[in-house]
Amino acid sequence: MPLAPVDETVAIGDLVRDPYPIYRRMRAETPVVRVPSVKRTFLTKAAHTKMVKDDPVLFSSNDPTTPMEPAFRAHTLMRKDGEEHRRERMAMQKAFTPKVIKTNWAQLYRDITDRYLDRLPRGETVDLYSEVCAPVSARILTHILGLDGASDAEMMRWSQQLIDGAGNFGWDPKLFEITDKANDEMDVHIAACAERLRAEPDDSALSLMVNAADPIPWSQIVANIKIAIGGGINEPRDAMATIVYGLLTNPDQLAEVRRQEAWGAAFEEGIRWVAPIQASSRLVMEDTQIGGVDIPKGDIVMSIQASSNRDEDLFEDGEDYRVFRDKNPHQAFGTGPHHCAGAHIARRTVGEIMMPELFERFPNMSLPDPEAIVWHGFGFRGPLSMPVTLN
Repeated sequence: MPLAPVDETVAIGDLVRDPYPIYRRMRAETPVVRVPSVKRTFLTKAAHTKMVKDDPVLFSSNDPTTPMEPAFRAHTLMRKDGEEHRRERMAMQKAFTPKVIKTNWAQLYRDITDRYLDRLPRGETVDLYSEVCAPVSARILTHILGLDGASDAEMMRWSQQLIDGAGNFGWDPKLFEITDKANDEMDVHIAACAERLRAEPDDSALSLMVNAADPIPWSQIVANIKIAIGGGINEPRDAMATIVYGLLTNPDQLAEVRRQEAWGAAFEEGIRWVAPIQASSRLVMEDTQIGGVDIPKGDIVMSIQASSNRDEDLFEDGEDYRVFRDKNPHQAFGTGPHHCAGAHIARRTVGEIMMPELFERFPNMSLPDPEAIVWHGFGFRGPLSMPVTLN
């Protein structure tokens, strides 16, 4: 079989600005394609991305060329497979279980959300992204992880800097200088919180890890708390902003969501439509074939869930935000062993709490200028602001 074709026309900047027309063309013409600017073989069809995620033996998460390692200054559980990955994941997983969330945290989530909504000035136009989406996500995550004392601004800054570094496929050294400083700050704060939690344990992720009978190494505790800081803010933040945009630009759907209280469906459609995490890499461990082309051992394939979530084989009118789909088999949370550990938290916080409380508080909220919203990002994507008028 031939090797995958090469697409020299796609620059990283094009993917950052608007990848969706590019992915639509690739799905139709070259669903498996080498993209030199990113140094990856893109997989744009849902069947291929799922196959890769579900087979960690043939497609390893241990991509040696990812910018994630210098960004986090660690070999994190995101780049591990098998028992090593399972042990690190399970070390903090108990803090994310539906039972713990419902019993220990759900009311706190509501209280936090209400506190931030109380600050909003009715009748005025505010940036919901910076006033609610980001800080509420940061405050909730601070409690989940056990990082008391970190401000919203610190958590949001650390998260964005880690995300920018992890998505630094152009290997800009300035971005890694920024992540180095952020890592230094987080190291100090995480160590102080761990000392407190050893003396006064609670149900937070950091407490569970440092007080475990057989703890994972301290370096990995720190690294994996940072992974949670990175993903645990940007995903719910961008999901909430995306869903607000989708509903406000489709008022008929918003009315029906309200009537049916279908906030969960609105959430799932939002993360399908614009996946907060758009792509992830895998190292090919043996010569194989995907989509009728040869994929050699040692190649790096990139599963583009942003594209598979709009695959015409699965989604009618996939480019559109449509809450009431018969089926919505999106891959925004991934599949296989690396399925997002925070999926339940995001569904609970954004889908069950933040969205309904926001629209109940401001039932006539409007988006003054939908065309002014700027969407940004290749590896991670969302709007950069969400100015709404609160009524």
